[in-house]
Amino acid sequence: MPLIEARHLCVRLGGTEILHNITLSLKPCEIVTLVGPNGSGKSTLLRALLGILPAAEGAVVHAPGLRIGYVPQRLQIDRTMPISVRRFLSLPKRVSDAEAQAVLARVGMAGSEALPMAGLSGGQLQRVLLARALLGQPHLLMLDEPTQGLDQPGEAAFYRLIEEVRVETGVAVLMVSHDLHVVMAASDRVICLNGHVCCEGSPQVVSSAPEYRALFGLGTQGALALYRHEHDHDHTAPHDHVCGHSHGHTHSDGHGHNHGHNHDHADTHSTPLKDERHDA
Repeated sequence: MPLIEARHLCVRLGGTEILHNITLSLKPCEIVTLVGPNGSGKSTLLRALLGILPAAEGAVVHAPGLRIGYVPQRLQIDRTMPISVRRFLSLPKRVSDAEAQAVLARVGMAGSEALPMAGLSGGQLQRVLLARALLGQPHLLMLDEPTQGLDQPGEAAFYRLIEEVRVETGVAVLMVSHDLHVVMAASDRVICLNGHVCCEGSPQVVSSAPEYRALFGLGTQGALALYRHEHDHDHTAPHDHVCGHSHGHTHSDGHGHNHGHNHDHADTHSTPLKDERHDA
């Protein structure tokens, strides 16, 4: 059973239709990435799925008891506000010291309880926001461009962390990203959005789709490198799992060379990737 579904969803803002006839679903343990140009409605779609924005037409359906953790695109912290990491984690619902320590350790921020939120670096702030999202033991994490403003090593480290959390907890991930090369390496499925679903499927299929190339072109210095994902997944109920991957990746580096990567993780979940394109 999908964790969340959008069924022929339309969203209008100020009389303007931002999203038209969006149909998608997300299964347990899956990592699905939304890509699209600026103004394509990616963040709007996340807010509609969260229930923050109403549907003008269609519907959003949640699995019974679904718990969602959300990491926003950015969080403005007043630098004069004396709030520590520990206090932030207890907003709006207080958590125990043990819970706070455990979740901070999980995201690589052990011992940071006393640090002021306003003094955190970009990477540290994103990890604390992820920690707060994980406190509710979510079935689904929604991430809105979580690495915006981070340098390349910071981006890579954050996405590795997301994969580790998915493997350990079985949480599904729906993320908006502008990092096309990371999308190709990290996602089970990619959905290309431009007010409607232009195309979707495995990273290899989407990167070859004419709709995708019409939006992003070919001169992206490796961002369109093709990865072949070889998964054998069996999606089970939330948290009744051992999530992971056995990935065989091959990609072209843009210089006529093919590279192979094998990443072996414990993997007992499976879903067939959709290899068809959906035209508006």
